[in-house]
Amino acid sequence: MKISSSGIINGIIQDEYGKYGSRFERDMPVYSLPLHIEGAPENTVSFAIIMDDQDAIPVAGYVWIHWLVANLTKTEIPAGDSMHADNGYIQGENSWHVPVYGGPMPPDRPHTYDIKVYALDKMLDLKKGFSVDELYQAMQGHVLETAELKGSYRN
Repeated sequence: MKISSSGIINGIIQDEYGKYGSRFERDMPVYSLPLHIEGAPENTVSFAIIMDDQDAIPVAGYVWIHWLVANLTKTEIPAGDSMHADNGYIQGENSWHVPVYGGPMPPDRPHTYDIKVYALDKMLDLKKGFSVDELYQAMQGHVLETAELKGSYRN
C-alpha cells in the first residue's frame, strides 16, 4: 500500500496547507492536504489516518496531533476536504481540541510531519472527536497494512 499527496512536493508540504495558507478557524490552518491511497489489501473495509508532529516534543512536551480520520472508505481525499461535514468519514480531536485537520504551524524551526494510513478489516466504533488513544485501541487486531508519508513545513 502507498500513500501520496499532490500537496507534498519533494518532501515539502506546500504553504497553503499550514500557517502560510489562507484558511483558518480558531487561529488554526484548516485547509487539509489532498491524499491518495493505492494498493490497499483486498480485504480492506476502511482506512484510518494519523497525522502528527514528533518534532513538537521539545516545544510542547508531547507529539502534536494534526489530523485523525476513521472510517474512510474512499482512496482519494481532495484538498480542503476536512472542512466539509459531508466528507464521509469521522474525524478525531487534534491537539487544538477540535475534530478537524489542523495544519502545520512549527514555532521554532522546520518540522517533519508523519502521515500514517492504516488499512483496516472493519469500520470502527468511534464517535466524532475521538482521541488518538481511542483510535489505537479500536484498530488493535484489525490493521491489515500501513503506509507512511512524511513532509516538512517551514518555520
